Amino acid sequence: MDVPRPGHPVRGSTTGRPLMAALDLLGRRWTLRIVWELRDGPVGARALLARCQGLSSSVLYQRLGELTAAGLITATDDGYALTPLGAGLRGALGPLDAWATEWAESQ
Repeated sequence: MDVPRPGHPVRGSTTGRPLMAALDLLGRRWTLRIVWELRDGPVGARALLARCQGLSSSVLYQRLGELTAAGLITATDDGYALTPLGAGLRGALGPLDAWATEWAESQ
């Protein structure tokens, strides 16, 4: 499994700057949606598939593996849950969301 890691070459960056590694991981299809669905607590794989219409089980399990390897989620008895690092994404994405809204309004 090819999981983006800071300090290693990633899409768009041969230096592997942490920001570029994070953007590579988070920019993968369905990744942010899966993180979003875990925001309120653990969710099982079957429930994630039901919440994410159009997501295939193979892509789901690939993304769950990547997010687990990256330390953003963990498997629990109740399904998959955000780790403290994963939960920190909500605050980290706030400024990016504000910028994106400003960008959209300028178009």
